Amino acid sequence: MSKKFTPTPHDAVFKQFLSEKETAKDFFDIWLPDELKALCDLDSLKVESGSFIDADMKNYQSDIIYSVNTKKGNGYIYVLIEHQSTPDKLMAWRLMRYSMGAMQKHLESGHKELPLVFPILFYCGEKSPYPYSTDWLDCFSGRNIAEKIYTKPFKLADVTTLDDGDIMKHKRMALLTLIQKHIRRRDMTELMNEIVTLLSYNYYTDNQVITMFNYLVQEGNAKKPMEFITEIAKQSEKHEGALMTIAQQIEEMGIQKGIQIGEQNGMQKGEKQASMKIARQLLEKGVERDIVKLSTGLTDTEMSNLFKD
Repeated sequence: MSKKFTPTPHDAVFKQFLSEKETAKDFFDIWLPDELKALCDLDSLKVESGSFIDADMKNYQSDIIYSVNTKKGNGYIYVLIEHQSTPDKLMAWRLMRYSMGAMQKHLESGHKELPLVFPILFYCGEKSPYPYSTDWLDCFSGRNIAEKIYTKPFKLADVTTLDDGDIMKHKRMALLTLIQKHIRRRDMTELMNEIVTLLSYNYYTDNQVITMFNYLVQEGNAKKPMEFITEIAKQSEKHEGALMTIAQQIEEMGIQKGIQIGEQNGMQKGEKQASMKIARQLLEKGVERDIVKLSTGLTDTEMSNLFKD
């Protein structure tokens, strides 16, 4: 059972006092660092409404949050105060979560940059001094690795900058990475040799190959997708059957843009019938239902009705 934080007399008197603007100014003067105070236009100070706080957390907090403009008039600063009379080992994480919630609400209100949110824990419990760290990284069991993750720039896997030769060494990730690097930039037929080579390693299941080639034909710019897939199928013994199924359906239905993923507005009746026919054949070949649904864009109802005729 999750713990719920209900209002207490301690919280009530605290919130009543701090809801007064002049009292809040004195609070800021005492507890805000000088560097932050120097940025704040305290004449613009206002208490934010309860709707500003994330509704999902409203039963777990007794915060007051203030907004102030910067003295330069080109930004916002929020001061988030949590009143607590009982120590909480994860309080630092809660404050971080509340701060991020305030940032998100700020963006949702139409702003384009993150505001500064300064959290303060106001403690008046029986146990003294406050027994837990106010550094949220101490909430992790492995602080050292957490500090490296959350105080440094996040890892960027920018496949657009990778050398194709290096990508070819990425084992089971190679096909996905290579195709997504070039999907918007090159005619996919230019990658035929690399694709055939990767398929020859037998890293991939038929389901993965079907999904990849549906994606490649739909989103790529191969000029003759049916011929392209047919040629790869001839050189890929393991996946020949799966690839020929796709190529044959493209030829039969004349869909040069490939199989549509997801039902789109204005989809013509002939394209929907083609997708349903392809789905039936893929299911008969043992392709997983979820893969077929993803590849064809059919709804659950349409999938259920495939074999009712």
